[in-house]
Amino acid sequence: MNIFSISVENDEFQIITSLKLNRIKRKKSNEIFIEGIECIKQAMDSKIEITRIIIKDFYALSDWGKSVIKKYEDKKIIEMSKELYNTLCDKENPSELLVTAQIKQNKLEEFDTKNPFVLLFDRPSDYGNLGSIIRSANAFNIDAIFIMGHGIDIYEPKVIRASLGSIFLTKIINIESMEVLEKYIQEQKTKNNIKIIGTDSAGDTSIKSEKLNKPIMVIIGNEAKGMSIGLKKLCDKIIKIPIEGSINSLNVSCAASIVMWEVYKNEL
Repeated sequence: MNIFSISVENDEFQIITSLKLNRIKRKKSNEIFIEGIECIKQAMDSKIEITRIIIKDFYALSDWGKSVIKKYEDKKIIEMSKELYNTLCDKENPSELLVTAQIKQNKLEEFDTKNPFVLLFDRPSDYGNLGSIIRSANAFNIDAIFIMGHGIDIYEPKVIRASLGSIFLTKIINIESMEVLEKYIQEQKTKNNIKIIGTDSAGDTSIKSEKLNKPIMVIIGNEAKGMSIGLKKLCDKIIKIPIEGSINSLNVSCAASIVMWEVYKNEL
């Protein structure tokens, strides 16, 4: 096992920093930065390729931390000063190690499920909301999450942490255009008779009166703007969640979780 030690901001440190902060660098290299023990455990369980393990003191590692080093001893093991290490960490109490990993982008043409349960998120703009939705999607056995339009990077470290690492165990597919989505829906209408259900606080149908079953695509709109006009036109129905109180809408991750649960419970 070779441990590479650094105490200044050298080229390797700059690469790691760019993977944390720069979505263009992440996309170009298909490599990401992961912070948080649970996120790292989920990444390991998903069997994605770990490329680096970053630590600040090998001898201070727990038994689990040392077992990770042993498992990936053929990868880059980088030990850096506490000062440098802490600049990479967002958490108030930094975890004992950080990792970088190689990812494989999922492609729509490779996604073929006979009885699909798909969630489409339109132009996500909040890291916490996207991460929470991914976490709920994993819990409720979603087959895939489609991401539509220009929005935040799904592999932003804040999204990964908010998902509690479930992002590595959930199929997420970026949809390139409305034309690509329309073609997919038409194919699924023919093959599976899929239902397209939109969600909106001003929807014309209450979720209480709908039994939501697979095959289904649930569309969740952007946090501030809701669903685009183009997506609304693709919906068979637009449902709303009846609520009381002084507010007129739910947080998008809460609303998405409720709708996903409605589908999930009907398949139990």
